[in-house]
Amino acid sequence: MNPRLTLASSVAGAVIVALDGTVLTLAQPTLQRDLGASFAQVQWTSTGYLIAVASLLVFAGRLGDRYGHHRIFGIGMLGFGAASAGIALAPDVGWVIALRVVQGVFGALLQPATLGMLRAAYPPDRLRTPIAVRTAAIGVAAAVGPVLGGALVAGPGWRAVFLLNVGPALVFGGLALAVRSPRTTSPGRLDVPGALLLAVTLACLVHALVGLPGWGWTAAIATVTGAAFVRHERRTASPLLPPDVIGSAAVGSALGMLVAASAALSGALFVATFLMQDTLGLDPFRSALVSLPLAVLMVPAAAACAVLLRRAGARRTTVAAMAVLALGILALSRASATPALCAAFALVGAGFGTVMVAATHVVVREAAVESAGVAGGLQQTAMNLGPVLGVAAATALMGPTGGPELPLSVLATIALAGAALGRKLPGRPGTARDDHDQSRDRTRVPAGR
Repeated sequence: MNPRLTLASSVAGAVIVALDGTVLTLAQPTLQRDLGASFAQVQWTSTGYLIAVASLLVFAGRLGDRYGHHRIFGIGMLGFGAASAGIALAPDVGWVIALRVVQGVFGALLQPATLGMLRAAYPPDRLRTPIAVRTAAIGVAAAVGPVLGGALVAGPGWRAVFLLNVGPALVFGGLALAVRSPRTTSPGRLDVPGALLLAVTLACLVHALVGLPGWGWTAAIATVTGAAFVRHERRTASPLLPPDVIGSAAVGSALGMLVAASAALSGALFVATFLMQDTLGLDPFRSALVSLPLAVLMVPAAAACAVLLRRAGARRTTVAAMAVLALGILALSRASATPALCAAFALVGAGFGTVMVAATHVVVREAAVESAGVAGGLQQTAMNLGPVLGVAAATALMGPTGGPELPLSVLATIALAGAALGRKLPGRPGTARDDHDQSRDRTRVPAGR
């Protein structure tokens, strides 16, 4: 596999998904007016997509492990682009919701593959830079997305937002299917019953966390199916989650840090929106400009993280970055002027960008090549569940008359709690433990690659 083409494809897939979510938020009010939709229907354009993605990510990663990440990535990109084109032509909101669910299915296929392809194309000791480039590109998309989306909605209209990613999706999807890459076959059969139990558990969990009607029933179903999934995985000969992935203390800690960091970030952004617009009286456009340092700082933070991982190790890097993230959130709770807000958002972006690269690097590197897709699926699941948890916690803490201080303080505490997980991550390169990990990883690379 060509490493440069693989990296370009991985970046393109990650950016397309990031842009899609960013610009949709800006397009929803106009979409609601044009299609005569209710607020609940517009909410389902995001919720339906999120449920589809979260429930299928791990199984999609396993499909990549079995049939080849380039192949699954290509199918996911082409399907994602086709669904986007369909949404742009949708005659009513019902079609938009249905096609957003379809888009979520194909998004679940391509997202784990963006990491699985990198694990298969790069040796373990060279994964830092590709993952940093991928994260920096996501930061650029987060910075450009609101501006680009606002221009499209104000100009051609909300339908143009969904046409934005059609061209790149078709190009990179076609290239991925045209590349002849080695097929990495997982041992054993596909665990379809386990995949169904996990999908129902995650779908019901997301439904309950976003507070939709009937959330009590779906929370109960998630509990029952989750217990059934754990019991099934312990007894089956070919589990959906390989023991070498879920049995790794480093992988578990890294996934926990990703959940904590993304929960703290998304919850803080949710609270900060009300702080800037309701308390400080900023309009939406100025609020977007004030929060821009968050996305901008993610780019140099991702680049610097590759160096920090090599010199300081994942343990020190992630713990320090989570502390910076918590400090930025606390600074938001006390900011009352534009310079202070910009500085707080910059700290949040620097901390989150560093954690995202470092923890993702641990998850991908610690997994064997034949389980890279599942590892990527778990990483993406953490990055999808974290924001739902964070926003749900912030909503519960704010209340009808509550201020931003309490929820932001709690979210900062969540970030600090996530930092405590860093003690199980690899230490500084050159230590006995880290040398052992690198030696073990090198034995996982297929011969002749």
